[in-house]
Amino acid sequence: MLPIRPPRPIASLALVTAIALAGCAADPVARPRGEPGQARPPAATGLLADAEAQVRRDHGPDRSGFHLLDRNEDGLRWRLALMDAATRSLDLQYYVWWADESGELLMKHVIDAANRGVKVRLILDDLSTILKDAAQVAERDEAMARLNAHPNIEIRLFNTWNRRGLGGRSYEFIERMERINHRMHNKLMVADNRAAIIGGRNIGNEYFGLSPEFNFRDLDVLGIGPVARQASQVFDSFWNSEWVTPVGGLGVDATTADLRRDYAPLRRRLASAEAITRFRLDPADRGPAIRALLPQLHPGTSQVHSDKPDLDVPRHHMPKAIRQLVSTTRSELIITNAYIIPDEAAVAELKALGGRGAKVRVLTNSLSSHDVPAVNSHYKAWRRPLIEAGVELHETRADAAIQPLLVDTPPTRAEFMGLHVKAMVVDRQRVFIGSMNLDPRSAHINSEMGVIIDSPGLAGELAAAMERDMQPDNAWRVSLADDGSPRWQAGDQTLDAQPARSLWQRVQDVIFMAFPRDLY
Repeated sequence: MLPIRPPRPIASLALVTAIALAGCAADPVARPRGEPGQARPPAATGLLADAEAQVRRDHGPDRSGFHLLDRNEDGLRWRLALMDAATRSLDLQYYVWWADESGELLMKHVIDAANRGVKVRLILDDLSTILKDAAQVAERDEAMARLNAHPNIEIRLFNTWNRRGLGGRSYEFIERMERINHRMHNKLMVADNRAAIIGGRNIGNEYFGLSPEFNFRDLDVLGIGPVARQASQVFDSFWNSEWVTPVGGLGVDATTADLRRDYAPLRRRLASAEAITRFRLDPADRGPAIRALLPQLHPGTSQVHSDKPDLDVPRHHMPKAIRQLVSTTRSELIITNAYIIPDEAAVAELKALGGRGAKVRVLTNSLSSHDVPAVNSHYKAWRRPLIEAGVELHETRADAAIQPLLVDTPPTRAEFMGLHVKAMVVDRQRVFIGSMNLDPRSAHINSEMGVIIDSPGLAGELAAAMERDMQPDNAWRVSLADDGSPRWQAGDQTLDAQPARSLWQRVQDVIFMAFPRDLY
């Protein structure tokens, strides 16, 4: 019910030229601000209130309980569980929310929650209105307006296009390119102000193992306790910022009757969707699952970090938070990050860690597993400096052995897998899980967020998962040949050229070298 897929927000000469040819449009419309609002107080009763009470009894008032969402199937299942368990509030903040099977299933559960009185607030990035034709643009705005007509659902859009028509967006991209390029990359869900899911997954089939084309190896963490209130503070800072516009201010008329007419066809589509047969279509009693989870939770303290949506440009706090975390490393730093384009300072910091005796390991995408070849075009020059700095470098295989076990959700079997995780483990004690890539776009353009958790149990589990993903059947070990050129090894396989799925990938890898690295 929130249709259509946008491109990743990467400006290029070809994109700008195409937009320029689309022509001009009418003057932009001034959009109204939404009423200020705050997260509702934590629910006093219900499954999540009971769960936090148990965490408090077991571990004290300052600690939350954490569960790693390592499998894509679990990423979807626990989002559904929190939606069904909520009794008071749901706050959701996502870069994208596709209208595929997973997106529609989650939206149905959102509507079901709203129907039983749960107050729902939803922040989406408005980039997804760069669509292929005007009909799709209108369809998306109308779908959001129908959802927003529900008395218990309110939707706001980050960095809204002033011109809602396709041609108007094209003109506006040129007119306001610097501002339009700032996107909200956050991924956050808070239920009853008692439980939160934070991590790298957007809402869409490829993040939950349901796409037959390709699926991402991705990661979230579920937290119960004070971490939820920390996450709510991030949500509220965006909800009340001048960067967001209420969907009710788009000028699209819709009523609750329109939404009710959508509901039955939505349910029929989902009932016939083979990809989601493992998931409950209607709300279910989540008590047994939540109670069974409680003894497995890792206790820990947390800090939720986010860039700030200031008046003119987002204030980028995340790079400092990441640097400070990395600087605490004493013996071991493990990084898994999908999109890496470092600079001299970052490489020097990693080299200094090695000089102090710390072991540094990094896993990122190979060209073969990449969904954004332009990032690889600018990352590949850093392979040699990273290795010479003492980094043990690994790159994900597109045919990784974990694909059928953790990435694909049966009955789906994708053609290949890519990496989308953004995580770190420091000294098997502290972890970072969030939305931030280690590239210029995340550092200087997008809004990002994440949580730093002090928990030896969670750190140990995440470190084991990262080491598993670096094994030869899941990743290439990149080293240097005698002449200094990189080579890729996995078991008894050795490659002198970077692995790729096609000649076209290699061509793209060369083409995008011509574009500025700071765009990616």
